[in-house]
Amino acid sequence: MRSPIPDYLNEVLETCAADSGELADYIPQLATVDPDRFALSLVTAEGDAYSVGDYADTFTIQSISKPFVYGLALETLGFEAVLDHVGVEPSGEAFSEISLERNTGRPLNPMINAGALATHALVASAPSADSGVEQIRKLLSSLAGRELDIDDKVAGSELDNGYRNIALANLLRSYDVFTGDPDDVVEGYVRQCAVRVTTADLGMMAATLASGGVQPHTGEQIFSRPVARQVLSVMATCGMYDAAGDWLTNIGIPAKSGVSGGIIGILPGQLGISVFSPRLDSHGTSARGVEVCERLSRDMNLHLMDAPMVAHSVLRRRREFGDGDTAVTLLVLQGDLQFTNVETIVRDLIDEPIVTPRLVLDLALVRSVFPAGRRVLLEMVRRLHLDGIEVMFIDPEEHFPAPEVGGGYRPLVLESIGELPMDVQWRRGLPD
Repeated sequence: MRSPIPDYLNEVLETCAADSGELADYIPQLATVDPDRFALSLVTAEGDAYSVGDYADTFTIQSISKPFVYGLALETLGFEAVLDHVGVEPSGEAFSEISLERNTGRPLNPMINAGALATHALVASAPSADSGVEQIRKLLSSLAGRELDIDDKVAGSELDNGYRNIALANLLRSYDVFTGDPDDVVEGYVRQCAVRVTTADLGMMAATLASGGVQPHTGEQIFSRPVARQVLSVMATCGMYDAAGDWLTNIGIPAKSGVSGGIIGILPGQLGISVFSPRLDSHGTSARGVEVCERLSRDMNLHLMDAPMVAHSVLRRRREFGDGDTAVTLLVLQGDLQFTNVETIVRDLIDEPIVTPRLVLDLALVRSVFPAGRRVLLEMVRRLHLDGIEVMFIDPEEHFPAPEVGGGYRPLVLESIGELPMDVQWRRGLPD
């Protein structure tokens, strides 16, 4: 059986293909990129990745680096020291505004440029054998699971046109928010933003935050759980600048955008999302990326305030009985069936295919079924049917009444295991 998830992600790209928005022309190098590149990656907290579109194309990370560098500062210097220099309050203003506390000059949060400059300065001033930029490059490489480099052309282009960041850095220095040379801080920050990534890289980086700071493939604990929680909290309230409130209420996923066209979103404990499309809306965020995130949130029930608790394992039991034409595989499911739970079942059946002619899905212990979980499970059943496997549901709570999976095929639905056809002899002695 082939997973239906890449097919769904491709369909999302196809239906979110409007070409609204403009390139970030205030950075000359970004104004020359192909505006039609489009990619989407989804990586579960366990590290299973699904990527479609131009997901291997590189672009500069830009402001998506901000939450990760904020996490590095928290890990290196501690919460109190970082909060002394950078706040956590939403600014309600664009990323480049002068959003500082009136008396102290402390930036309101680390997601706006003023706060990101202060955070970079904190990392650069921390004792280390490496420069601040090299510490950050190594961090981003660890998050992605591969070595990343810096696009010197984009960095040079930004430095040549970085008058506002230079002004912000000098203003911060005048308040003693940091003590280094403002020009050095701006150069380091610009190089931080010029690290080259792919959409697949960003998906893995987002999944690291989703899994509580553990890189899903390498198993490295890059951020402690308290740091990951702090980073996600600030992303939820401040990551999308002057659109943060609309984003959180409408899409409901902690997120961060960058002016090269990338967006990351994280649903804690479940998955990381990354989208790339270079045309930007009036907030400096990928226009098609916003549309994709809206679609994913709606289709997959990803809104943070709507997500149920995830069971440790939705698959309670798998057993095979009988032989020949009467052989049956039994899958006993439990808990809440949502996208990430059902995806684990799909993956299990790909890794260990059904070899019996019949499959029984026992839903007696299932508490609720969310729309995305329903769609993926029924598509899985449809594909199993095409593979020649007869599927039956045991569904006393009627989670799937008379399910239609396409092509006129309707799996048999029973109220209890005792109603299975008499030729399925293995049912004798099993509890209902």
